[in-house]
Amino acid sequence: MVAYNILLVPFFWFKLCYYASHTEKYTEEERYKLLRFIDKRAIIGGRIHIEVHGEENIPKENGFMFFPNHQGLFDVLAIIQACPTPFSVVMKKEIQNIPFLKQVFACMKAYAIDREDVKQSMQVIIQVTKEVKAGRNYLIFAEGTRTKDPNNVHDFKGGSFKPAVKAKCPIVPVALIDSYKSFDTKSIEKVNVQVHFLKPLLYEDYKEMKTVEIAQEVRSRIEKVIRENEKK
Repeated sequence: MVAYNILLVPFFWFKLCYYASHTEKYTEEERYKLLRFIDKRAIIGGRIHIEVHGEENIPKENGFMFFPNHQGLFDVLAIIQACPTPFSVVMKKEIQNIPFLKQVFACMKAYAIDREDVKQSMQVIIQVTKEVKAGRNYLIFAEGTRTKDPNNVHDFKGGSFKPAVKAKCPIVPVALIDSYKSFDTKSIEKVNVQVHFLKPLLYEDYKEMKTVEIAQEVRSRIEKVIRENEKK
């Protein structure tokens, strides 16, 4: 990725760092446009192809939440490239200081959650709920951590869906296939990553369900799409 973009890296690294440190100077759309451009250049350099399915399922009105399966460090970058609509992320604190991702998350005004600190976690949930109600879009990995079990979905945690339930917003399941191959393998072969945006669950669909039941339903839908589309 770096070698392919070697002439552009210094300029856009500086620009990304500047945007990340001065988010108040730019609209969310301006920051997201920069991220998508840098992301696209990195993806081309890394010989990665993003195969997008179901873009029509992304809600036209802002104030929704993505819930993908979690395969690796490339997941958010894959979804940024697949999704033309700006969104932010709730991430675990362990990855908030990884170079490049740190600047990307800062540019997105993302939140880091400390799973060992209940009070801090609740504050993040409250803040995300407030922002979703106000029209921001968010992504949460309900598995809690990336799996080391390629294209197999682990249990989704019901608590991850609390902001969506409190905000009464559309829940958009996202199925990722082979995303782990981009950063988490040592191969330099061409990679094809599939991003499937599934039909949203509207508040009317899940308002009578417990968060654990919502988690099971979203996981089941994602699993079904992965089984139908993964390359054997």
